[in-house]
Amino acid sequence: FAVRQRLRADAAAVISELQRQGIGVEIVSGDREPAVRAAAESLGIWEWRAEVTPVDKIARIDELARRGFKVLMVGDGLNDAPALAAAHASISPISAVHMSQSVADAVFLGEQLAPIQTAIVISRKALLLMRQNLWLAVMYNALAVPIAVAGLATPLIAAAAMSGSSLLVILNALRARSGVKGLA
Repeated sequence: FAVRQRLRADAAAVISELQRQGIGVEIVSGDREPAVRAAAESLGIWEWRAEVTPVDKIARIDELARRGFKVLMVGDGLNDAPALAAAHASISPISAVHMSQSVADAVFLGEQLAPIQTAIVISRKALLLMRQNLWLAVMYNALAVPIAVAGLATPLIAAAAMSGSSLLVILNALRARSGVKGLA
């Protein structure tokens, strides 16, 4: 029996877009060298390793982390589970073995890889919005605390201002939903 794996239909497009965004993409696989080389070449991935053990995968993640990279591991096999657990963040498809699903930070549905790209877009946007919300809170407190300490605000005005600042933070956070494909 010839057992072959095939690339997911949108793999080339997703990899290309990630690379366009400046995200480094590598294949670190336990599969044999000819298969990994062919997949890497067809996807335009120049960093790849074949016949890698689970321990070697973790070593590669650790090496990248020491160099200052945050590693997002995507894997579906039993041998990927330790690396999924070791990575900064990890994603596994719903078709993955249960062990990989259970240690991954996120599991995506379907056969497409586009949810990986969507997760990166959402996480970047969420980080930006969190930073904005922290600055909004700092600015609010820099203004409101001296006014309250000086006794220039009644409890009713202070409560209304606090509610208003909370509403502003919530409205800013809701912007995460705008402009992200695949998010209802």
